[in-house]
Amino acid sequence: MSKSGHSSQIKTHKSKPAVQTVKDLNMHIDIITILPDLLQSPFNHSMMKRAKDRGLLEVNLVNLRDFSTQKQKQVDDYQYGGGAGIVMMCEPISNCIEHLKKERTYDDIIYMTPDGERLNQKTMNSLSLKKNLIILCGHYKGIDERIREIYITKEISIGDYVLSGGELAAAVLVDGIGRLLPGVLNDETSALFDSFQDNLLSHPVYTRPEVFMGLKVPEVLLSGHEKNVRDWRHEKAVERTKARRPDLLTDED
Repeated sequence: MSKSGHSSQIKTHKSKPAVQTVKDLNMHIDIITILPDLLQSPFNHSMMKRAKDRGLLEVNLVNLRDFSTQKQKQVDDYQYGGGAGIVMMCEPISNCIEHLKKERTYDDIIYMTPDGERLNQKTMNSLSLKKNLIILCGHYKGIDERIREIYITKEISIGDYVLSGGELAAAVLVDGIGRLLPGVLNDETSALFDSFQDNLLSHPVYTRPEVFMGLKVPEVLLSGHEKNVRDWRHEKAVERTKARRPDLLTDED
């Protein structure tokens, strides 16, 4: 059976992807999806394109329908017990994962699902240290529970809401991971001061002009005094977090 699909370094996933083309990459991510075209754009622009062009990240889009055992490439069926909605079948997913596992060893097989662990910066940081990941995008009522029990090592949700599929959630996850890879950002320290890195929201930021519609840039930012600037930014970050996300703060903040 032909195992074709789409890839994002981005290349086409033929029957035997050349492992040697990715051996020098910092990270390889396979995304299993029934809508590979939906994910072409997010990885061909901005930071993800830079990561790809610099050989730091390869995102391979794998079409789940290519692993179906059905003539019509069916990957879903009615759920046992009745009820509305259909379920993604075991066989196509298992066939796909087993095929991929013959090519490399994976650190995690991740399922994007609303009932997974809530995605946060700590998870992004941890996953950015991995080498090879599989991300499975769900659809319909989800995947057969047996796939979760046999293959899935981590389940991730991007929030308490439901999307039409896991593709956009997967794009969010990959973008958050990819920008943390060394060499992706031009300023390596930039990511260290993002919101949530220290359980604080980011401080206010300003650029030219110094005065806009009567509002001036705070004097401390024009002072050139590094310690005062650093202290002001921390103070404002704490203030903003207390006002907008007090749940992030500890007694030490």
